[in-house]
Amino acid sequence: MAGTVVADTLQAASASTLVLKNGVASTPPTVQDSAGTQVGTFCRAWVNFNGTGAVAIDASFNVTSITDNGTGDYSVVFTNALTDANYAAIGSAATPGTRNNLVSTKYASTTGSFNVVTYNVLGSIVDASDVSIAVFR
Repeated sequence: MAGTVVADTLQAASASTLVLKNGVASTPPTVQDSAGTQVGTFCRAWVNFNGTGAVAIDASFNVTSITDNGTGDYSVVFTNALTDANYAAIGSAATPGTRNNLVSTKYASTTGSFNVVTYNVLGSIVDASDVSIAVFR
């Protein structure tokens, strides 16, 4: 059934999960203003991982694995591929006690994965113990 629902608040019934679907596979629902102009989309994937020692995912959505490619260089693999490689990967990185790590922009982007590099403020590539990345398209 097609139609439009207009409401100030949407709330799940009792303890249920509120589900929004747009009916198109691999495409998130969009956020539109009152004129119907798209003003945003939901996060397509996110991950928080430990990038030192045995690299491990702490928590994630739509990320199946992280690969350590060497000092400060990581591959992030999506659980469900994106429609194209024209997405933004925004992140941060830190090592407790230093507070001076940065995440570079993504590289080697495909629909199924991308790579990131963590740097310190001096521009040296370093491992970071707390890396967080969110992906939007």
